[in-house]
Amino acid sequence: MRKNIATAFTSFVQKLRSAFPAISTFTTTLFRKIIQWRKARMARFRSLPWYRKLGNIAFTISWMFVVYLLVVDLNILWLFGKSPTLKAIENPEQSLVTTIISADGKEIGKFFSENRTPVAFNEISPRMIEALISTEDERFYRHFGIDFQGLFAAFKDMLKGDPRGASTITQQLVKNMFKTRNQYSTGLLGSIPGLKLIIMKTKEWVTAVKIEIFYTKEEILTMYLNTVDFGSNAYGIYTAAKTYFKVHPSELNYQQSATLVAILKATTSYSPVLNPQRSMARRNVVLQNLVEQEILSQHECDSLQLFPLQLKYSIEKSQDGEARYFRSHLARFLEEWEAKTGYDIYNDGLKIHVTLDTRMQKYAEEAVNEQMRTLQKRFFEHWRGQVPWRDEQGIEIPGFVENIAKKTHQYASLVKRFGEQSDSVWFYLNEARPMKVFDYEAISKDTLLSTMDSIRYMNHYLHTGFVAMEPGTGHVKAWVGDINYDFWQYDKVAQSKRQPGSTFKLFVYTAAIENGIAPCDKRYDQPVKWEYTEKGEPKVWQPKNADWSYRGNVTLKYAFARSINTVAVQLAREVGIPEVISYAHKLGIKTRLEDMPSTSLGSSDVSLYELVNSFGTIVNEGKHTEPVVVTRIEDKNGKLIYSAAKTTKQVIPYQTAWLMTELLKGTMTEPGGTTQALWEWDLFNYATDFGGKTGTSSNHSDAWFVGVTNNLVAGAWVGGEHRSVHFRTGRLGEGSKTALPIYGLFMEKVVKDEQLTRYRGKFPEKPSQEISLKYKCHTYIPKDTVAIETEIIPEEELLQESTTIL
Repeated sequence: MRKNIATAFTSFVQKLRSAFPAISTFTTTLFRKIIQWRKARMARFRSLPWYRKLGNIAFTISWMFVVYLLVVDLNILWLFGKSPTLKAIENPEQSLVTTIISADGKEIGKFFSENRTPVAFNEISPRMIEALISTEDERFYRHFGIDFQGLFAAFKDMLKGDPRGASTITQQLVKNMFKTRNQYSTGLLGSIPGLKLIIMKTKEWVTAVKIEIFYTKEEILTMYLNTVDFGSNAYGIYTAAKTYFKVHPSELNYQQSATLVAILKATTSYSPVLNPQRSMARRNVVLQNLVEQEILSQHECDSLQLFPLQLKYSIEKSQDGEARYFRSHLARFLEEWEAKTGYDIYNDGLKIHVTLDTRMQKYAEEAVNEQMRTLQKRFFEHWRGQVPWRDEQGIEIPGFVENIAKKTHQYASLVKRFGEQSDSVWFYLNEARPMKVFDYEAISKDTLLSTMDSIRYMNHYLHTGFVAMEPGTGHVKAWVGDINYDFWQYDKVAQSKRQPGSTFKLFVYTAAIENGIAPCDKRYDQPVKWEYTEKGEPKVWQPKNADWSYRGNVTLKYAFARSINTVAVQLAREVGIPEVISYAHKLGIKTRLEDMPSTSLGSSDVSLYELVNSFGTIVNEGKHTEPVVVTRIEDKNGKLIYSAAKTTKQVIPYQTAWLMTELLKGTMTEPGGTTQALWEWDLFNYATDFGGKTGTSSNHSDAWFVGVTNNLVAGAWVGGEHRSVHFRTGRLGEGSKTALPIYGLFMEKVVKDEQLTRYRGKFPEKPSQEISLKYKCHTYIPKDTVAIETEIIPEEELLQESTTIL
């Protein structure tokens, strides 16, 4: 068999020679000359003295080593895989923290995959630099990326059975920054056992030399300390100093610096949190190294080694920080921008400037916490000894808890393990286990509950959403998405959509005014019946007023202020539901609305976010402005890469907006106006006008309030996680009792803040354009009577009149 192969190969060579005689002759001549040169060199080498021979051998080895480095770096014949390019070395990519900066200049949070914030060399403590070099690379300032002395010492120790590393700080930087051991391939030879490590080490050497050429020693140290992993999700010296000691890198002392350098040997084994004794022993080794480098005296070292670790440990998580619901919305908002631009908010080290004001956010969170604590006590007392999940007839909903349990991950896991019909599924779901649950006093309470009991417990809580924005700019100034982010991440401002109740009358009255109906026009408050067809079947809808009473002939201004359902329904029937829906969309509602009679009273779901924005369109003289959460974004170098464009469009005439603003103000001035509960708070000593609209859906499942001033619009929603969880009476569950107080508490703090005086102010007393429809009318209810009188009076007198309220 071998003979046949040899014969075939000889035959092939002969054919090749006959086919390419010129190539064959050139190759033969070249090889002969190489052999002759080699023989002459060897003859000359043998005649050299021994010391010349050693020098020749050393030169040859060095030359061959350099050639080898070049061959690996250039990836000749794809044998070694690619190496970091000069461009990559000049512009190294790092995963950097993106910071979120509020409108008042405060950092409110971060986005990151690796928590890394770079610092400059002069921001790093000299003690940290000394500890690092004395332990990791004592000849750092004397080598060019490869420490041959260290290599020979490591080789000698390996022969003695005591292997150790010999990587320089520059080589470690290469591993940290370019991930040469996992991101860069090792080519065709990398699959051969033993060669892979040699090739990777060679790449580290070559890249280390390149880095030494391009960067100064200080820059190398800075890059290293900004990239290295200190464990506990602390990447870089800035985050490490903050995580372990709550100090800036410039403030690190010798003990702290030595502790951080000790971690570098192995982030888990020498973690001061997980293995404090080993960490302390390694720290003391680092301190002793400072003695050997004549930086510390032995006496100083001995003294420092007696100190305990003295940690102030706290891991920073990406969800830490202020306004967590707002930041979650911000991340969703930026997804489309990332897709268009290619930027990554979790890795690119951006600076995102947002509209949120930390002072107003604090006031909003305090208002929500105060009111919801009060409401929850009422709710617990209201349902004491009973479950609150009830149908429209007040009967407990069968299977309520079980249906929620079937949507949990634990149920899915148990079904996968035991099968859907197995009793074991429900056995384990009813088995008590340690868990954390929400509690207003303890915030997070450790307890022993089953999955089923935890569902029962958590569904006794009421929830809320609150948002405030400027009507003119659309800038969102405060955002509270629920009562506690750790337990409920689902945002009740923008994600949740519920029935807006009477707050939807804003759109009914807007459509009516646009169709020539004036605020001083009258309608008869009496029972109404609306016949319509649904899916081919005739139906009749007969809505009632919330208080089940009727007042006879009333102005629209009074009807809006008292939130009289029958008048709103009459207006909607006159102009048509499609017309009402059209104006809702013009003003800012994005959600699809149902073309049904009940939509006139807010039966079609919307979000708090779009509802508040719609009220802002009215206050902004009929100009709709899209909500703005980001004003600008800068890249890691401070270059502007995004600036919010103001999108303002006149969607309804000035006259209609003026008249609707008058109606909103009327809820404070008309007798029995639903916003008059705001008098409970200290709001009216700061030259500020208020208006607003309450809303309550069927069975009091959803309670709303949207309040307006000339410069700020804010709204609140209150309800259960599920619509079947609610108060049973309007006295406890209507918008003026549940949602309005959040607004009152918030605005009381805002108008009192001398730094936020721009949110004080009155509405214009006179319109800037001629108003053709009558609106200067005021309703009086004489004492000891239920009769309603309406007087048309001049506006200047109207402002001075006191209101008598039954």
